[in-house]
Amino acid sequence: MRAARLIKMVLLLQSRPSMTAAELARELEVSERTVTRDAQALSEAGVPVYADRGRAGGYRLIGGYRTRLTGLARSEAEALFLSGVPGALREMGLEDAASAARLKVSAALLPSLRDASRTAAQRFHLDAPNWFTQPEAPALLPAVANAVWDDRRITARYRGRDAEVERTLEPYGLVLKAGVWYLCARVAERGTYRVYRIDRFTAVDGDGERFERDEEFDLPAFWDERAEQFARSILRAEVVVRLSDAGVRGLPYVVDPASAREALAAAGSPDADGWVTVTLPVESEEVAHSQLAGLGPEVEVLAPPRLRERFAGDAARLAALYGT
Repeated sequence: MRAARLIKMVLLLQSRPSMTAAELARELEVSERTVTRDAQALSEAGVPVYADRGRAGGYRLIGGYRTRLTGLARSEAEALFLSGVPGALREMGLEDAASAARLKVSAALLPSLRDASRTAAQRFHLDAPNWFTQPEAPALLPAVANAVWDDRRITARYRGRDAEVERTLEPYGLVLKAGVWYLCARVAERGTYRVYRIDRFTAVDGDGERFERDEEFDLPAFWDERAEQFARSILRAEVVVRLSDAGVRGLPYVVDPASAREALAAAGSPDADGWVTVTLPVESEEVAHSQLAGLGPEVEVLAPPRLRERFAGDAARLAALYGT
């Protein structure tokens, strides 16, 4: 434990001109007294750590000293490629590996380039979840992530539609979509690929044997295909609407964009009022009501009759509310 901390201390000092005892203590998660002892130990081991005294003092390496302890471990190298998504790294339990990788890269850079990580962080930040949501990382995510990295089968209990089921899965990849974590896995008993929401796992045993990964498996392509299939599978009803020019422009923003574009492409010519009649696939009448309400007076529902009556009722209540 101490050896790893001493190495990290050297890398920190190598990547910066100097650091105070308080800064080192914060980075190393130890007390300032421990920092003092570690600096003394490094000095006795031949690492030229110099302590500047006084309020503005600190620790620095002298004589152009550079360590060769900058080789990346595999987990650190893998985590480095995810360093642009700090929240995801933290939730998967890879934050420490990514921090160590960034330190080693910084230590290997020329002095003129050592501020690259800081300047990049000041210019780019990825915040994946939607607005006004506070997603919580699934408790079992680190166990699933470890199995993904290590190509190990897992035995998972999963809340299905009707009951809790148990499956032996070969975890191929993780996807973070709008703050929700999904696992793309091959079901060992069937040899088919499926997608699971990790927050619906109730138990995970990640100590299974290693599996032979299909090198032809393309995670981004698989996810895009399944996401499109899912979006289409829930569109089980149809509504017929008339849209003004503003309604045509706004439709892709209130319903599934791909379905909106296809429906508009199949629509006929505008009528005498310049409105377009569109047959639109929707999830249900209830969902269509909440979605199309966002277009206000730029849409008129023609069918089904029950949905049209519901919008007519809304219009009557609005008229009464506003006194017209």
